[in-house]
Amino acid sequence: MRQILHINNDWEFTPAFDIAFLRGEGKAEAVRLPHTCKVTPYNYFDESIYQMVCGYRKRLDLSARGDRRAFICFGAAAHYARVYLDGELIGEHKSGYTSFEFELVTDNLSPLLVVELDTRENLNFPPFGKVIDYLTYGGLYREVRLEYREQSYIDDVFAKPSIPDTIRVTPRMNPKLVAGLTFEGTVDCEIDLVGEADEIRLSLTEKGGKTALAEATFAVGSDYTLKVPRVHLWDPLSPALYELKAELIRDGVVIDTLTRRVGFRRAEFRKDGFFLNGRRFKLRGLNRHQSYPYVGYAMPRSMQRMDADLLKGELGCNAVRTSHYPQSHHFIGRCDELGMPVFTEAPGWQNLGDDEWKDVGVEAVREMVREYRNHPSIILWGVRINESQDDHDFYVRTNEAARSLDPTRATGGVRCHKNSELLEDVYTYNDFVHDGVQPGCEPKRAVTSDVEKAYLVSEYGGHMYSTKAYDDEEHRLEHMLRHARTLDAVASYDDIAGSFAWCMFDYNTHKEFGSGDRICYHGVCDMFRNKKLAAELYAIQDSDQPILQLSSSMDIGDHPATNRGRVYILTNADSVRFYKNDSFIHEYTHEGTEFPHLKFPPIEITDYIGDRIAENEDFTPKQAEYVKDILNESSRFGMNNLSVDAKGKAAYLMMRYGMDHDAAYRLYGKYIGNWGDKSTVFRLEAYKDGKLVKELRVSPFEKRVLTAQVDHTELVEEQTYDVAAVRIRMTDQNGNDMPYFFGAVNAQVSGDIELIGESPVILRAGMGGVYVRTVGTAGEGTLTLSAEGCDSVTVRFCIEVKV
Repeated sequence: MRQILHINNDWEFTPAFDIAFLRGEGKAEAVRLPHTCKVTPYNYFDESIYQMVCGYRKRLDLSARGDRRAFICFGAAAHYARVYLDGELIGEHKSGYTSFEFELVTDNLSPLLVVELDTRENLNFPPFGKVIDYLTYGGLYREVRLEYREQSYIDDVFAKPSIPDTIRVTPRMNPKLVAGLTFEGTVDCEIDLVGEADEIRLSLTEKGGKTALAEATFAVGSDYTLKVPRVHLWDPLSPALYELKAELIRDGVVIDTLTRRVGFRRAEFRKDGFFLNGRRFKLRGLNRHQSYPYVGYAMPRSMQRMDADLLKGELGCNAVRTSHYPQSHHFIGRCDELGMPVFTEAPGWQNLGDDEWKDVGVEAVREMVREYRNHPSIILWGVRINESQDDHDFYVRTNEAARSLDPTRATGGVRCHKNSELLEDVYTYNDFVHDGVQPGCEPKRAVTSDVEKAYLVSEYGGHMYSTKAYDDEEHRLEHMLRHARTLDAVASYDDIAGSFAWCMFDYNTHKEFGSGDRICYHGVCDMFRNKKLAAELYAIQDSDQPILQLSSSMDIGDHPATNRGRVYILTNADSVRFYKNDSFIHEYTHEGTEFPHLKFPPIEITDYIGDRIAENEDFTPKQAEYVKDILNESSRFGMNNLSVDAKGKAAYLMMRYGMDHDAAYRLYGKYIGNWGDKSTVFRLEAYKDGKLVKELRVSPFEKRVLTAQVDHTELVEEQTYDVAAVRIRMTDQNGNDMPYFFGAVNAQVSGDIELIGESPVILRAGMGGVYVRTVGTAGEGTLTLSAEGCDSVTVRFCIEVKV
């Protein structure tokens, strides 16, 4: 039978591969996988530091092989791998983003496995050839396993579950009702075999279940179609998953087993949008890179899954694009579990190379499709090089490669050009038209070369308005509003399948891009996944948790001429009651918004006065109303930028009541600026279904509060080491961000963990982070965070090691 051994520990690494290393000689560093060839600083470093020809080696133990065949399987190796066994080259692989394997043919039961790994960016295959707007890092950054297989074995299973056309999900269907939908499903399988056998037995169980829902045995070479009498839908409202087991039988004995996780769903890109299980489903997502501070691509299962959880749970996304390459099965697998559709694409960025380069590009498409096609979350294959020019012959080949290996999914190709040749099923386009003035997006008819095919916005935002978490308040606000305008515009068109904003988080980049410090500040989060203001816009669209956020610190000195400017409430509640110094001012709802197509649009605060002028001043009702309107407008736009309507009211007040500029400024200072008065405290109460669900208090700074948000404290080593993410924030006494706080936080670990990252941690905009990693021993670990002027924070971890 097949046996899988995870071999991620006890590797040796050298940054300079040579003959001595190949022979098993010389000094080397002991490392564990996933591994980066170079730990990088947070910013201000040159990409050349990770470009090298490095080496990895490990003495294998094949004593349990017996009569079976042995294979070494790499999750990924960035970027050109040459693999040796006892000094003999056994194979090579070009592409740092897909898995590969080689058979180990040797009589030596303890052979030396060596990987010569070229991480340089002058390689002649995608994504290389010219400049690239992201770092490509290097190393054995995904897991490696050793497999023993019988002489005859199952090489691959492609399961194609299908559902009846009559099964449809309506837009407002309750998740419980979706979970209760049952139907007769069918699984057509393509099975690749090596060697000889008599029969194939297929069985389907619920994920984690033991009793087969259906089972059938087929003669080898026949049609492998399994009918299942009662299954449930894979749908974002209820993502049911199943395990399909294929057993290879010879002479009545099972000699090999291969299991694939599948889901039953119908995903269709049509000219009038994207439809999932019969209902229109507007894709609303973010682009994700697979990188992290310091270690680049090299993060284990827990961190990959965390990003999927953040996208769905904290950022309110219902889809994701894996730009610009295939990403970890741990990440995609978590998307399967969460019911989050995925658009994944072959490696590349703008450049097209020579014939040899293109041959590798076509092979990369084949590898991607073959490797990932059983994931139900994947709905679209990207078969063009991101933002490249048309190349008819090349893209005929990539489309044919994808469709031949998976005829069940649509193909797309990300463009930044209008009306280009459309060989794919979906015109996927990076729409950067919105610059703060132009519309949020262009209509489909203005972009695509074939309006009869589907259309998807694959990027927007990003470089059009790079935003640091510590930029001034007006900049951060405009960043959020630009995302809101594009989301709203896309939602207004039924013939746009959806959109993916650029991007989920900031990332390190090459010298040609970014802000000069080797960071592209294009994310709605920082590199540690701390949320910027724009992230809250996505979060409120689809979150089970009540959210209440204000776009402003309400400090007038943060704005030109001390005008507070436009301030927005971000919430998924029904209404928000706004108080000033405990005086009720106004109750806001989502009605009458400037973003009518968003489920929960930002709400602008337009009233800071309420009835206080009418109650406190000796004014007529009309006089009080006009003064209130002028003061509220001046608070938003300044006295010198009043509208024609406001100027007309001012003229009326001057003529009718003899009011002058001095009176206006006195009233402004009293009711808007609170000049010379006690500190202003703003309080907001969010209500859902008539119940108070969230409260927010904004007042002048009094106290620093250090906090740490940890994704998990129960660390478990299984296939490899485990990592926990620690997001660090310095807030005020109300729990609000401190966008202009730059300070050091000392991070100390003890026990059975080690630190990934810098200590002290430099908080930028009061935000930062570190990671803690297990070291191979069970026990406990402690992380202590301390900073001047505030209480320290201690996080305790329990570590379990499963052999």
